[in-house]
Amino acid sequence: MGIIGWVVLGLLAGAVAKMLLPGRDPGGLIGTALIGVAGAFVGGWISATFLDRPIRKEFFDLPTWGAAIGGSLVLLVGYRLLFGHSRD
Repeated sequence: MGIIGWVVLGLLAGAVAKMLLPGRDPGGLIGTALIGVAGAFVGGWISATFLDRPIRKEFFDLPTWGAAIGGSLVLLVGYRLLFGHSRD
């Protein structure tokens, strides 16, 4: 999967993470989308490095999606803790 595939996966993973953690984010839609893209990269890197799970070339690989969504959730929670409260 190329860089465009990871960006698309990140945008979708960010949307799923936002659905799982609803609330107002300090960065709005653009900030959440960027967090989703970064989370996909971080989740893929963590999966490949620490969990010994190689990155697949297929776009519809369930563990890759899980890693991307998990990375997006972690970054979204960290972003909310550092830059604002979502439950005001």
